[in-house]
Amino acid sequence: MSTASIHHHTSRPPAGSTALGAGHPRHVLGEALRAVRVFAGAVFSVVVLGEAADAAEEHVR
Repeated sequence: MSTASIHHHTSRPPAGSTALGAGHPRHVLGEALRAVRVFAGAVFSVVVLGEAADAAEEHVR
């Protein structure tokens, strides 16, 4: 028994909303700023939660 996959190729762009649409320009600066904001938020939460965990350990002892 065998299986075959059939792929239909079309020359037109996909219909509907896509992640990287053909006619939509990328927002490189906005994407970079968002990445920095997410990274800074992660660092801040780790620092705050790390300090809270240290305080909790001292309180338990």
